[in-house]
Amino acid sequence: MNFRSIYAHGFARVAACTGQTALADPPANAEAILRQGRRCAEEGVAVAVFPELGLTGYSIEDLVLQDAVLDEVERGLAQVVAGSAELLTVLVVGAPLRHRGRVYNCAVVVHRGRVLGVAPKSYLPNYREFYERRQLTPGDDERGGTIRIGGADVPFGVDLLFAAEDVPGLVVHVEICEDMWLPVPPSAEAALAGASVLLNLSGSPITVGRADDRTMLCRSASSRYLGAYVYAAAGLGESTTDLSWDGQTMIFENGVLLAESERFPDGDRAAVADVDLDLLRQERQRMGTFDDNRRTHAARTGDFRTVAFTLDPPAGADLGLRRPVERYPFVPADAERLAQDCYEAYSIQVAGLQQRLAAIGDPKVVIGVSGGLDSTHALIVAARAMDRAGRPRSDILAFTMPGFATGDHTKSNAHKLMKSLGVTAAELDITDTARLMLKEMDHPFSAGEPVYDVTFENVQAGLRTDYLFRLANQRGGIVLGTGDLSELALGWCTYGVGDQMSHYNVNSGVPKTLIQHLIRWVVSSELFGEETGRTLTAILDTEISPELVPGEELQSTESKIGPYALHDFSLFYVLRHGFRPSKIAFLAWHAWRDQEAGEWPPGFPESDRGAYGLAEIRHWLEYFCQRFFGFAQFKRSAMPNGPKVSAGGSLSPRGEWRAPSDGNARAWLADLARWEWPADE
Repeated sequence: MNFRSIYAHGFARVAACTGQTALADPPANAEAILRQGRRCAEEGVAVAVFPELGLTGYSIEDLVLQDAVLDEVERGLAQVVAGSAELLTVLVVGAPLRHRGRVYNCAVVVHRGRVLGVAPKSYLPNYREFYERRQLTPGDDERGGTIRIGGADVPFGVDLLFAAEDVPGLVVHVEICEDMWLPVPPSAEAALAGASVLLNLSGSPITVGRADDRTMLCRSASSRYLGAYVYAAAGLGESTTDLSWDGQTMIFENGVLLAESERFPDGDRAAVADVDLDLLRQERQRMGTFDDNRRTHAARTGDFRTVAFTLDPPAGADLGLRRPVERYPFVPADAERLAQDCYEAYSIQVAGLQQRLAAIGDPKVVIGVSGGLDSTHALIVAARAMDRAGRPRSDILAFTMPGFATGDHTKSNAHKLMKSLGVTAAELDITDTARLMLKEMDHPFSAGEPVYDVTFENVQAGLRTDYLFRLANQRGGIVLGTGDLSELALGWCTYGVGDQMSHYNVNSGVPKTLIQHLIRWVVSSELFGEETGRTLTAILDTEISPELVPGEELQSTESKIGPYALHDFSLFYVLRHGFRPSKIAFLAWHAWRDQEAGEWPPGFPESDRGAYGLAEIRHWLEYFCQRFFGFAQFKRSAMPNGPKVSAGGSLSPRGEWRAPSDGNARAWLADLARWEWPADE
């Protein structure tokens, strides 16, 4: 399989199609369906769904019982079947079909010149503007049967799953319009039975507000089913005697809108998206209650029939990727959503700390403030927690602790921030103590040699934490941790007597890429006044550095361990979805290869916007896997308490992530090694 092929990475392209209907003219509608079907096949679409009764039009009323029309339906359906013979795409079309002396509103599933099966509409509306029971027969009790089409008996019923044998996880179920609006839709049972992609052929005339209702139902269904929900409604050409039609199409995946087309179109339209079958499988296998629910309803879900077919996807083709992929999966690019996320994340941290302090007798808070992002954010969380608890901010004992490489800029910002917030501020220089420890250890630095190894760095990091704990003992406080989720993922923290340890860590659930946006949100919310806001803005403009190694050139963290943008990208997909590294690389390549493509988070500095090629992505992904799986777990196994903040996950061994401290990264590195990696263009 080609690395650049979506089908090599667990995706399936689906389409929701609508267009102009010719009332009671099946041959014309069949040609329109095939026209869109051919276009879908050229684009690599696996499954395309068309509107309800698309071969005749939904709004033909009593004409649906006319033999002349029904005869033409059979000919039109044969036309679609014959025209599909050379097409990749499974076509799901709506048609009224005669069966056992009645007429059923059906979805016909067609692929490569044959009818795979037929699903009848379960529930026929007979209220307000609807009166389908006048002409048609409900199919809710149709299970285990067959229907005669084109001289052959094919599966017929609401109990059909259509499974691609060569695309793991692509299992399709079909329901029709009204079926979706009920308390227990047919798709609910189908999802429990194993369907991952739920299709809805809809007529659904439009009235004010109905589009929002449909959207809500589709989103809810995809979220509750841990599946994809693909919806196509009738549009132009339907009768406007008493109603109107908007041709709404949309594709949701696990509650997320992947694609939609414009409403009230003047011709063919299709929403096309790549559904992540791996993601859906991972969600279901993690959420054990989903299968518990299946067992509760096993009497109904256990007798679904599976119709197998071979899709034969274009494995060697680069079809692109038709789905949004955020560069920063922890940081939404939508301004309104980002503001909401920042409000909730900050409030979670504040509420967590406030509760912890109240539960243990309202001690003071002891915190080290470096002038960097993490300690800055922890400090403004602590300040807000004190405000909410009605306590003076002077109960926060903040210490800046310069060492061998502390810069004037960061130290100055630390002092300005502490002063503007009104906390109890002090400076405790660790240089002499660190020099004494290095001398007593007989470290080469004490003899004048410029040896700046990990010992040299950790002596400083350890002393700072040691001082904070002893200061907390002395002054009736607890040490507030500042290290973030990204550092815990990489193990980029000093274990034990170091920044890995604290009494409570409000940042442990916050990734590095989110913290700067949280600080921007605090500034824009004007929670602490203009002076504090100016200092926070200055801190945002400071490069990330531990400031442990002296020298003229700033010690850049990212130049040593790689970009946090890529590490947080990998962390999200490992922690939230359990993806293979090769798939993460594929997604990262699409998200990061072009800095002009896609949206950036609001407020993200233009100067910091960049791109990464596939070689760079692979290099840092390999580094991430080595550290995350092969090294850092022992630090996470002993991490302090702290609140889970992001739906992307936490690394607490008491919460979301449990792993052996003596594990290894071999399986993840082997996955990366098995691919032939294309060169960057």
